[in-house]
Amino acid sequence: MSSSTPQGTRLAGKVAIVTGGGSGFGAAIATRYAQEGAKVLIGDINVAGGEKTAAQSPTAMAFMKMDVTRLEDWNAAIELATSKFGRVDVLVNNAGTTYRNKPTQDVTIEEFERVFDVNVRSIFLASKTFIPKLIEQGQGGSIINISSTGAARPRPGLVWYNASKGAVSNATKGLAAEYGSHQIRVNNVCPLLSGTGLFEMFVGVPDTPENRAQFVSNVPLGRLTDPNDVANMCLYLGSDEARFINGTDMVVDGGKCI
Repeated sequence: MSSSTPQGTRLAGKVAIVTGGGSGFGAAIATRYAQEGAKVLIGDINVAGGEKTAAQSPTAMAFMKMDVTRLEDWNAAIELATSKFGRVDVLVNNAGTTYRNKPTQDVTIEEFERVFDVNVRSIFLASKTFIPKLIEQGQGGSIINISSTGAARPRPGLVWYNASKGAVSNATKGLAAEYGSHQIRVNNVCPLLSGTGLFEMFVGVPDTPENRAQFVSNVPLGRLTDPNDVANMCLYLGSDEARFINGTDMVVDGGKCI
């Protein structure tokens, strides 16, 4: 596709699964995909949020309650997307979780296990289910993992969250190398945090105007991430415009990690 591709057709004919599509980045990604011609299955444990996102475009989007840590849910999602829309082409592994930024000694075993279960096990299960489906179809595809700037630049207080995202970024590169011969592309999107209610969880201080201003003062472009910033990068990676992009970290952070 050329850079002059008209808006509304960049994903025409493609079928995508977006996990965690009930809110935040996932909702923006699913909506953007539908706007550009894709059929989208939203998977989320948040039923109300997922149904609300899908209702924006009932002909282009469908919702399924999905726990990304369960193999049977992955199989069911791929089966539903295929039966409803005919095939699958793109997967956005957006579902993720964290714990509140705090001293590492205060992180519980349960918090550690949940972060790795949701953030890393989900990628493993996707590789066990979605990749074989793409190989069976024989026409390649695109897998986009939502990682984090913390994967490459870990900071105090979120050690095990950042470690889980480091695992995601590393696995992405390995999968890209292993399955590129099938024309399956696997890439990371690494966003800075957004203002979608998780500021205090990630930064560890209350979400006050003063604390936001302090954080944003270290971002050259002067703001937090907007969900559409991530959606637009995922749009590019899901489209044929990115057909030679594989195994990369696409950093969406306004320059903070410079």
